[in-house]
Amino acid sequence: MHMRRLALALSLALSLLPEAAPVAAPLAAAPAGVQRVTRVEGITEYRLANGLRVLLAPDQSKPTTTVNVTYLVGSRYEHYGETGMAHLLEHLMFKGTPRHPHIDEDYTRRAMQSNGTTSFDRTNYFETFPASGDNLQWALRMEADRMVNSFIAKRDLDSEMTVVRNEMESGENDPMSVLWQKMTAVAYQWHNYGKDTIGARADVENVNIAHLQAFYRQYYQPDNAVLTVSGKFDEAQTLRWVQQHFGALKKPLRVLEPTYTTEPTQDGEREITLRRAGDAQIVAALYHGPDGGHADAAVFELLADVLGGTPNGRLYKRLVEQKLATEVFGEQMNLNEPGYALFGAKLRVDGDREAVRQALLTELEGLAQRPITDDEVEAARARWLNGFDKLMNDPEALGVRLSESIALGDWRSLFLLRDRIEHATATDLQRVAVHYLLSSNRTLGQFIPDAKPQRAVIPPQSDLKLALAGYQGKPPVAQGEAFDPTPEHIEARTERTALKNGMRLALLPKKTRGEAVSLTLALHFGDEQSLAGQREIGRLAAAMLGRGSEHKSRQQLQSAFDALKTQWRYDGNAEGGALTLQSSRQSLPQALRLVRELLREPAFSEAEFAQLRNESLAHVEESRSDPQALAMNTLYRHFNHYAVGDVRYQPSFDESTAALQSVTLAQVKGFHQRFYGGDSAQLAIVGDFDAAAIKPELDALFGDWRSASPYRRVARPFDAGQPAELSVQLADKANAFFVAALPLRLTDRSPDYPALLVANYILGQGSGLSSRLINRLRQQDGISYYAGSFLNVSAQDDDAELRAMAIYAPQNLERLKRGFSEELSRFAHDGVSEQEVSDAKAGLLQEIKLGRAQDAALAGELAEQLRLGRSMRDAAALQDKVARLTAADINAALKRQLDPAGFTRVFAGELKAQADSKQ
Repeated sequence: MHMRRLALALSLALSLLPEAAPVAAPLAAAPAGVQRVTRVEGITEYRLANGLRVLLAPDQSKPTTTVNVTYLVGSRYEHYGETGMAHLLEHLMFKGTPRHPHIDEDYTRRAMQSNGTTSFDRTNYFETFPASGDNLQWALRMEADRMVNSFIAKRDLDSEMTVVRNEMESGENDPMSVLWQKMTAVAYQWHNYGKDTIGARADVENVNIAHLQAFYRQYYQPDNAVLTVSGKFDEAQTLRWVQQHFGALKKPLRVLEPTYTTEPTQDGEREITLRRAGDAQIVAALYHGPDGGHADAAVFELLADVLGGTPNGRLYKRLVEQKLATEVFGEQMNLNEPGYALFGAKLRVDGDREAVRQALLTELEGLAQRPITDDEVEAARARWLNGFDKLMNDPEALGVRLSESIALGDWRSLFLLRDRIEHATATDLQRVAVHYLLSSNRTLGQFIPDAKPQRAVIPPQSDLKLALAGYQGKPPVAQGEAFDPTPEHIEARTERTALKNGMRLALLPKKTRGEAVSLTLALHFGDEQSLAGQREIGRLAAAMLGRGSEHKSRQQLQSAFDALKTQWRYDGNAEGGALTLQSSRQSLPQALRLVRELLREPAFSEAEFAQLRNESLAHVEESRSDPQALAMNTLYRHFNHYAVGDVRYQPSFDESTAALQSVTLAQVKGFHQRFYGGDSAQLAIVGDFDAAAIKPELDALFGDWRSASPYRRVARPFDAGQPAELSVQLADKANAFFVAALPLRLTDRSPDYPALLVANYILGQGSGLSSRLINRLRQQDGISYYAGSFLNVSAQDDDAELRAMAIYAPQNLERLKRGFSEELSRFAHDGVSEQEVSDAKAGLLQEIKLGRAQDAALAGELAEQLRLGRSMRDAAALQDKVARLTAADINAALKRQLDPAGFTRVFAGELKAQADSKQ
């Protein structure tokens, strides 16, 4: 997983910290050979004699355990001609060892969710799994084994090469990803932070296997690694297993040399212009900044939100609200050595790029004239701390997030960053802004001579050891109860009732870490006749919710949620919507009042509506050159058999654009007044709350909320359609997209449904990198970084489908067609084995169990059960059917349901025949 391409999407969001923290649990006794080093906020560090550092972060309230190994090596350590080596090793580390030759199959068998990521300063590997001693010991034994015994073989390198190339090409489709890479290359003249983590194509394709093996032996050693175990586990036993498996590894004799290249102070504006296919413009500015351990880094992180946040940031107000751009962003890159901040805006293809450039730079480099205010700092701080609290309540996310702090030089820097964020002032932000956000420190696109240039002198690398000397941190967060997520236990703990307007409730109170609580509210509107012609109107009405109420602006509404440390999301269309909420016991009543305000009293302002329509039109335009969006739209339209105006009709991009342009604000308001109401709704709450107190609160807020138009579900009966092979030609796209769909006539109560669930898991849904499709298209043929399948089945309509998809390089089109067809034919005619069925059932049932262990997912399931008139007894019955399945049962279902000739297949990308010179 290429970290640069995910950087803009990274956030700290997940659950909530408590107002008060309990007394810390007693420390586990360290076995012989294990030294206890320090403990901060419930996390304890140990060190083995061979140099391995071990972090234990227990949380007995969760049913999962996460094992994460961080190696202090990333692309920063690569030499000339060997870029991408750290990332290549990430791929090859999943190819096995003599003792563990099939790691991905083991992951699937044990229902483990696994991955690896490569960044500039570190590489990490992690697996999350159902908590058990057997799973944990296997993970520790496997990680210790592959630390020093991985094959790193030429045959695996050759087979994985086209997969890595396919991953490269998928990034080439994203203009922002490519622009970001080009900008850092211009901003850094000497330092490896200016080189893409995935590496230069020539270096990757011509890598010397002996050099790669030497790189592995040099850096993949216990004295260059940090092992983190988080979630539910026995600390004393875990330490014994760590010592048993990792302690047996010898401490290497080699000495690791530190990197020493320092980027000189930039002495003038730099510019890069990227020209390639696309349907949106981007203007961005990059500024050098301090290393992630420096005190200024925390201030810069808040500054990035004050400037680039949505919808409260200055850039949003200047560019989006003024209709110059469709979206803005701001990101601070905290790295081991001096990093950078990136700000920018996206605008429509016919937008005024020069006006955006001028406005962007005026906001970023004009803060001396428009100082940062205390209110802006407090709002940004509240958002940051809200995300931090959620991180601390999620051991899976925390275990992986610690890799970033480890890469800075010390895992405790995560808490030091939090402390610095808490104490940062508007004066601090103003000082950092005027010091770093200078034209002479900017990489944008042009060079202008200046007789008296200003300089942004980057401070020398900070001393984290000095800053953290004697650091104690804060008390650890409160622990929740050990909740058993079985259907029987959930059913026994759940109360079902209704409000006076008919809204049905499912309430499941339980003690949670940080007193966290999750909520799902499902709304349903209209019928086939009343919703005619309302498709885009209903979508825009849903999107307008949260953009201000009769009492608060959009910014004030979001700030109110942030102050309550509450996250919410509403997704909807003309037929209904779902609001999800993550809050805390203390904040839930106030958060529900805000939910009432945004749902029942939206402002529907002219300015926000104009912005929304502009954003929606820009999204449609971008989709016109996106292979995946084009392929999916082509597929949906092929199976569309409804007339224009029907709410189920699938429009073309041209039709969507025309519809968006024709919708008026009055129509959107009218839709809300006519259809929104709670009388056909379902609401489920799971977590730490008082059910007796919350019911009258809910009745007061929503009990009188009724829709003016009666609800009757819009049916989608089965239509087999005609199978076809469809192509969508796109120019200048390095990566292509494939999707195939087979209509199936069944519901989730059909006799074949349980068997098809397991069959689909074997075909392409299985966890890890082990399924029929991924084994063929990635592991064997090496042509697709991603491939998989999905079974879409309704509870009420018999219009189901089996869908498969993959990404690939255009020159591999014929190989993709052949591989998919052969695997599908073998799957349909030869069936599955008992071993595959056994592994798939184990993995699928574990995934179902893990899903119910997540409160937000469980709230969604309970709400859906209310809609269908079902209970957890129905869920248990399905699990029992799955558990009893045999290979014969599944093969019989495949004979009845799976027709390889019935698939419609869509290929989108640059489809001209090309010789594959790389094979």
